[in-house]
Amino acid sequence: MFTKRIAANSAVGILVLLASMAWCGPSWAQEVKYDYDRSVDFTKYETYKWVAIKGASHPDQLTEKDIKQAIDEQMATRSLTKKDDDPVDLYIGYQISVQHEKELTGFGGGLGWRFGGGMMSATTSTIDVGTLVVDVYDPATKSLVWRGSATNSLEESGNPDKRMKHLNKAMAKLLKSFPPPASE
Repeated sequence: MFTKRIAANSAVGILVLLASMAWCGPSWAQEVKYDYDRSVDFTKYETYKWVAIKGASHPDQLTEKDIKQAIDEQMATRSLTKKDDDPVDLYIGYQISVQHEKELTGFGGGLGWRFGGGMMSATTSTIDVGTLVVDVYDPATKSLVWRGSATNSLEESGNPDKRMKHLNKAMAKLLKSFPPPASE
């Protein structure tokens, strides 16, 4: 059995099907990316507050609370203190997006007698892939100083404790690089 994800709006042609058939292994792993302003001294930051990013997508209130809690826990381990009012050293905001991707799964297709081929079947299903972006701003300079994103397939779980555990792991991985090491 093999699995391959294809963007929902991309054309599914013969080449994609053949490439998908040749690929084996796990279908999706969490992807984390980050970038930061290399001219900023992150050691000077001690406090932060949450801000809303204008026009950003957010989940329901319970999920939003969980996201902020997971990030707050990571910030506390970095000796940053959350405040509700200005003045603060940093503003933190986040946004989410969900994409619907097609997953192509194929079975069979052995080489058969003397490479004559075999029977093959393929099915498709839709997978929700979520991205959470965390932005960190310096209010004194009014500039973005750090941005990180985590992307992963979204699993529907009826267990809120299990979802929170996954969220905490994702935020630990995402914020592993915050603050970045001091420039030399």
